[in-house]
Amino acid sequence: MTKVIVAYDTKYGNTKIAAETIIEGMNVEGIDVTLSNMKEVDFKTINQYDAFLMGCPNHFGGPTRTAKKFIDNLGKLDLKEKVIAVFDTYIKKDFEKAVKKMEDKIKEKIPGSKLITPGLSIKVMGTKGPILEEEFPKAKEFGKQIATQIKG
Repeated sequence: MTKVIVAYDTKYGNTKIAAETIIEGMNVEGIDVTLSNMKEVDFKTINQYDAFLMGCPNHFGGPTRTAKKFIDNLGKLDLKEKVIAVFDTYIKKDFEKAVKKMEDKIKEKIPGSKLITPGLSIKVMGTKGPILEEEFPKAKEFGKQIATQIKG
């Protein structure tokens, strides 16, 4: 069984909803997915996972402080050969800004890990949301794509 953790940071609940939607797409036999707020992840057990997905809201053109700290903490562990993917939620024109910065930070802090797919940006309507309806199929497809690659 392939074990995956989907860790998120959220202020208004949109990024958690995005994470849950991505997990719906990962509903594939042979994959066991755990959902966790980044602040509640137990780093003592993190090596039991084969893959990591992490997401946060776009915060002033980049990842949240919690997401940056989460990546820093992952960087203190031996995560060679682990696969990682990232996602963010954004408003207006901040498409992929947090995703790209998280990917860069992962490459710097977690050498030897593999970004399995380009990150996903999920648009929300206004600071407090909600997620735009047309974003849900994209999130499910993102999860399905990751599950397929992990199992393949």
